Amino acid sequence: MEPALPEATAIAVRDGRILEVGTLETLQPWLDLHDYERDDQFADKVLLPGFIDPHLHPTMAAVLLPMYFITAMEWKLPWETVKPVQSRQAYLSRLKEIEAGMEDPDEPLFAWGYHRNWHGEITRNDLDGISATRPVIAWHRSFHEVIVNSATLKWVGLDAENIGDNPQVDLPNGRFYEMGLRVIVNNFMGYLLAPDRYAQGLKRMRDVVHFGGHTTIGDMATGLFYLDMEWEMTKSVLDNDETPFRVDLIPDGNSLAGVERKNEDALALIKSLPERNTHRLRFGDHVKLFTDGAFFSQLMQLNEPGYIDGHHGEWIMVPEQFEDAARAYWNEGYKIHVHCTGDLGLELALDVLEKLQWERPRFGHRYTIEHFGLSTPEQCRRLKELGGQVSANVYYLYELGAVYAREGLGHERASQMARLGSLARAGVPTALHSDYTMAPALPLNSAWVAANRINAEGEVMAEAEKLTLDQALRAITIDAAYILGRESEIGSLRAGKMADFAVLEADPYEWGAERLKDVPVWGTVFEGKPYKANRP
Repeated sequence: MEPALPEATAIAVRDGRILEVGTLETLQPWLDLHDYERDDQFADKVLLPGFIDPHLHPTMAAVLLPMYFITAMEWKLPWETVKPVQSRQAYLSRLKEIEAGMEDPDEPLFAWGYHRNWHGEITRNDLDGISATRPVIAWHRSFHEVIVNSATLKWVGLDAENIGDNPQVDLPNGRFYEMGLRVIVNNFMGYLLAPDRYAQGLKRMRDVVHFGGHTTIGDMATGLFYLDMEWEMTKSVLDNDETPFRVDLIPDGNSLAGVERKNEDALALIKSLPERNTHRLRFGDHVKLFTDGAFFSQLMQLNEPGYIDGHHGEWIMVPEQFEDAARAYWNEGYKIHVHCTGDLGLELALDVLEKLQWERPRFGHRYTIEHFGLSTPEQCRRLKELGGQVSANVYYLYELGAVYAREGLGHERASQMARLGSLARAGVPTALHSDYTMAPALPLNSAWVAANRINAEGEVMAEAEKLTLDQALRAITIDAAYILGRESEIGSLRAGKMADFAVLEADPYEWGAERLKDVPVWGTVFEGKPYKANRP
């Protein structure tokens, strides 16, 4: 990923950093003056910079990974491969099968992966049919929504009186979504975040991250649930030599502001967080904010012509609230990351950026659009003009492209999800992320989608929006490092950078874009130490 020296056959490492890249002959001045060991174990493999996912959620993953997965797409995990379930009857049958096999009658059944475009409308009444006594929770594929049975409401002590008037709660159908999700989640987080269960989830998350070839990840919403608990558990499980990657922790400015939305309190807390830094876990000068709702729930906010069926999206932070928060962090010099899924949500983010640039101009502000689901070509040019950048979830196109073309958006807009080619032509810095568990934490798979734009039904969508193979690989290495502001430390192989490598069994440039997702990952080298990945 260094254009000045794109290929090499030898690399010298000392104390976790790269001394020089080249050949054994060009490295000779170092070898002549220093004692060294020659390591040929990767002579038949290919080293790339360690892969970087600038946006995933360790806490979310730790909550979900101990659950049962019932998903419309196949999921390759280090310990199993989850087969797809793609109909309403098959979903309910799988739930019934799981429930029948559970030995403890009081254990709640948490199932992640429900999506109404494949599994139809599932309601509280349907889940009551799975069990009238056991809590059954169908957690939506988006993470932004749950559907629960009556036994769950009894378990957590919720009813119409203590829920109140919340527009994002549909109590008769047992549906809690977007900010309404917190109404119920806060009541069973004690169970989901119990130390043993949460530690198990974090260890599984560690295996998932390593499985994909990562050496750096970004936790793009630290404090999503309970900041201090998340921090202590993350430090306990991940801050040790068993973890072959580092974590950049980006605080969730919306959650930390609390229900009273006191940005000044959240800002003061966030300013103090770098004092906690360890070698593997690092806070910096980044913060996460939100505009519109979940892409997987079709709750993104859209410009005209909107959704085919006429429904409307949702705001996570209403426009005035988002602008106030963005201004507070902008004026303190923070690098702001904005969750945007629809083109109207993106328009809000760009309008606020333009206003803040007018009020207090900044260079190198690294204002980042996260996800970048739907956009227009004009917005790509505007991003360039305003100095913005993008961290995109291109996997949306693979899983949702065909179904959203039929049910939600129409073919034109659905085919142009994550219009990465337009960003490349405009010169907007662009990376790829998984938003795990919104996409598999498999960076070569994300790069494959970006370079081929093939959906789950085998159709190529908006071919002009493809990235080249080289651009796609940069988007999971050096350009991903740029999103995190770490490009001087990681993301490419050159003298002075950390000795972080993704170790591959084949050369992706020889296999080509069409076979990119199938390149086997042996494991990684993290700060000079090899770690072989566990394979199922």
